[in-house]
Amino acid sequence: MKLQMQRLAMKYMLLAGMLAATCVAYGQKVHYTLADSMFISRLLTEARCQPSTSSIPLFFAGRFLGKPYVAYTLEVFDDERLVVNTSELDCTTLVENVAALTLCIYHRRYTFADYLDALRHLRYRDGLLDEYPSRLHYFSDWIENKQKMGFVVEIQGPVPPFLSVQRLQIDYMSTHASSYKALQSHPEYISQIRQQEKKLTGKTYRYIPKKQVANASLLKKAVQNGDIIAITCNKPGLDIAHLGFAVWRKGKLHLLNASMIHHRVVVEPMTLYQYLRKHPSHTGIRIVRISR
Repeated sequence: MKLQMQRLAMKYMLLAGMLAATCVAYGQKVHYTLADSMFISRLLTEARCQPSTSSIPLFFAGRFLGKPYVAYTLEVFDDERLVVNTSELDCTTLVENVAALTLCIYHRRYTFADYLDALRHLRYRDGLLDEYPSRLHYFSDWIENKQKMGFVVEIQGPVPPFLSVQRLQIDYMSTHASSYKALQSHPEYISQIRQQEKKLTGKTYRYIPKKQVANASLLKKAVQNGDIIAITCNKPGLDIAHLGFAVWRKGKLHLLNASMIHHRVVVEPMTLYQYLRKHPSHTGIRIVRISR
């Protein structure tokens, strides 16, 4: 009996180690749990059976509904690692996870290793994981780099509804370094972040202004189910305030997002136009489509 108890205790110790594994996998530092790998593998298996006409991004986004909103889930270690957390999400990690899964299906890659590879290519500049500055922190930078890599395309027409132009003036991270754990621990990174901000500043992108989001007939010409919606803002130093996915319901556009307000991943009950009106700093939306 005592021997059986010892073996059982050893089994649970080994399982605990597997459930919170940090490992060097596929040549990169990766952190994930057994639950993460099982969840991702199950989703990829399920998605292979989806009709080709279905929206793959929305299929995956829908599987995250109800999961809790938690900020800063990537800020776990002092050094930069490919952190996977499928049980707690913010708006950026929701978009990254769904985009990585979608790219796997589009390119017929169905393993957890394939997902890790896709996630790394999405999260880091040119897909190269180095230190904290190699992560794409501003979504405009993310869009431009991923478009160059062929993973997404930013929709810029027709006009209307893309009636406005966003001219970037970026400096939020370098001027609020104390708000970022990594910049507090590594002040030497601030100059690298500042250089990235300077490269972004002055760039222009067309977007759909808030008033035009009320016009469903025009929006349907530009926005498809499962498109990434990047909400533009007038907050000094920033480009994008929030991210989510486009969901058409009964002829109205809604936002599927990891919501700080609802504390979980939801499809907003109100329309996207109503949602934008409740946030005075939101100026409109940019539209990004995951490439097949």
